[in-house]
Order: sequence, then structure tokens, then C-alpha cells
Amino acid sequence: MPDPTQLALYLAAAVLLAITPGPGIFYVAARTLAGGRAEGLASSLGTGLGGLVHVIAGSLGVSAIVLASAELFTALKLLGAAYLVWIGLRTILAARRDAASDLAGGQAEPKLGPRRAFREGVMVEALNPKTAAFFLAFVPQFVNPTAGPVALQFIVLGALSVALNTAADVIVACAASRIRNGAAARPALISRLRQTSGAAMMALGAGLALAKRPA
Repeated sequence: MPDPTQLALYLAAAVLLAITPGPGIFYVAARTLAGGRAEGLASSLGTGLGGLVHVIAGSLGVSAIVLASAELFTALKLLGAAYLVWIGLRTILAARRDAASDLAGGQAEPKLGPRRAFREGVMVEALNPKTAAFFLAFVPQFVNPTAGPVALQFIVLGALSVALNTAADVIVACAASRIRNGAAARPALISRLRQTSGAAMMALGAGLALAKRPA
């Protein structure tokens, strides 16, 4: 493991990266605004598991193979981009339908439920090749080959980063839940916030589709 100074630097950088808005944060916010805290927390755990997929793949060398292959990288990024755009579009349409239903005095669409929110959270993170690129570019800088098995160090450091990311997502879920509860009497505001989150996911999906394979 790195010495205390290097570890402190790693944690500081990981915290900054954890609070940088990305697909996971916007998905968690959208799910919380639509389905409440339970769905938000479930989606947070899902994005965390999706991040661990990249950590394990990176430690085993799978991520390096994907990033080295133009075809595999393109396939993964397009799949991830399409998934983000689809979820973003679905979020916007669902928010509009619920808003129209409220105006008509009808019932909103059923919630996704924590289980589906969890599964989608896993997919949102696991299908993002930029996450794989981050772990392969960032974590090895803090691995000490003389301090033990490199793969184990990679997993431990990667898991620390994932834990920080998940903590940030949980905070977002709690904050979005408070906003949702506070604006319960203003469904139009909730609808706008949900549509904004959906639009952000679509924009991130478009950006992912245009991403270039790391050199």
C-alpha cells in the first residue's frame, strides 16, 4: 500500500472525483425525485456495485484489453451511451406524464421500486468505459510494487474510491429526498427537476458516444 502521504493524496483526489457530477449522480437524483429515498438509496448501491465491476476488471486486466481494442471500446461506449439516453428520455417522458396526470386528477405512474432502481444503477456505472479508463489511469499511480500483490492493492484502492463515490451518491439521494418532500405541494417543480435530471443523463450519454479511446 502507498505510504500515508500518498494515501492522503489519493483520498483527496478521489473525494474531488466523487463529487464531480456524472451519470451515477444524475441517475440517483432522478430516481430519488421520482420514487423517493428508498429508490435513491438503492440506485446509489447499484452504482457502487457497478463501480466495483470496473475495479475487479481492472485488477484482472480485462479493462486494459477493452481499452486496447478499438472495437470493444466503441461497442461498450455506444451501449452505455444508448442506455443513458434511454433512461434520460424515459425520465423526461415519465415526469411529463405524471405532471399531466396530476393536472387531470389522475394517478401517477407506478414507481420503479428499489430492486429495479438498483439494477439500473449497476448498469449505468458498469456500461461506462470512462470509469474503466479512470481506474486504469489513476489507481496505478498509487500502487507500490514492493509493498505486496499489485492486483490486491489495485482492488483496495479502487474499492476506496468506489466507497467515496457511493457516499457522494447517498448524500445526493438524501438531499434530493428532502427536496422532494419539501416540494410535495409543488408537483410542477418536481417535474421540472426530474426532467432536468433526465436531460443531463441524455447529455452525458451523447458525450459518452463521442468519447475517444484513451491513447
